[in-house]
Amino acid sequence: MPAVTVDNPLTLPRVTTPDPAVANARPVLTVATAPEGYEGEGFPVRRAFAKINTKYLDPFIMMDQMGEVDYAAGEPKGTPWHPHRGFETVTYIIDGTFIHQDSHGGGGVITDGDTQWMTAGSGLLHIETPPESLVMSGGLFHGLQLWVNLPASDKMIAPKYQDIRGGSVKLLSSQDGGALLRVIAGEIDGHQGPGATHTPITMIHASINPGAQITLPWRADFNALAYGLAGTGSAGAERRPFGMGQAVVFGDGDSLTIRADENQDSRSANLEVVLLGGLPIREPVAWYGPFVMNSHRELQQAMEDFQAGRLGTIPTDAR
Repeated sequence: MPAVTVDNPLTLPRVTTPDPAVANARPVLTVATAPEGYEGEGFPVRRAFAKINTKYLDPFIMMDQMGEVDYAAGEPKGTPWHPHRGFETVTYIIDGTFIHQDSHGGGGVITDGDTQWMTAGSGLLHIETPPESLVMSGGLFHGLQLWVNLPASDKMIAPKYQDIRGGSVKLLSSQDGGALLRVIAGEIDGHQGPGATHTPITMIHASINPGAQITLPWRADFNALAYGLAGTGSAGAERRPFGMGQAVVFGDGDSLTIRADENQDSRSANLEVVLLGGLPIREPVAWYGPFVMNSHRELQQAMEDFQAGRLGTIPTDAR
């Protein structure tokens, strides 16, 4: 981990460190450890935001860390066909391979740094599975799935699929070269990632060298979350400890700080962290299973539409 990297980050464009005399540093409000469980046909996940008050998450609904798991032959698992309506799913594969197919004609293979961005909108059916070759051989699998809410005005738009290859991700360096930043969506210090979003958000995967620190400019009207994928470090000027499987919630401000511990464990050379921020939608959320709507009546309608086949049908060439 991770798949998309460079030998020398100093060859990349650099993100300017905000002046501490001017910047309003975001404090750390809480650090929460993600509970572990299983999803789909039984692949292990950590529920990254399960213990965080939803008022700090908007516009994000949830995020699962899938793995990291080293499967034996015959063990890799995926999901069965299932519906979605009213939000976007963002699947980021760090190691391994996933195949996606949906009833709206979207799909493809994502692997080693690729991102699949699916706007469910008015609704569709989809499936995510490991390729047969990975099932036969086993191997490492690690990724994230993030759910991003859609405002009421966009909940019933036509479904859309974005295939974001790892090579198209915007690569940046911290000012001193101590961290590599992968901008998947949104903007940081004038640098734009490739993901097109209905709800304004920023999504960054950062690799921070042992002992290095990053202080990044952050939109004051966004919320700010960090999640540890591997390694250990601290957050904020107060240096609140966190590590793999833990989420950090930041308070108000226009900059945030993450620091990697001097000594990392043998599983990871660096602190690996996902940084998320978004413009809150501030609308009622009614969420049940694969549907994220604004009211219980809309949830009921989504279920009725699914049962009546109005969210699509499984393609005849489906796996």
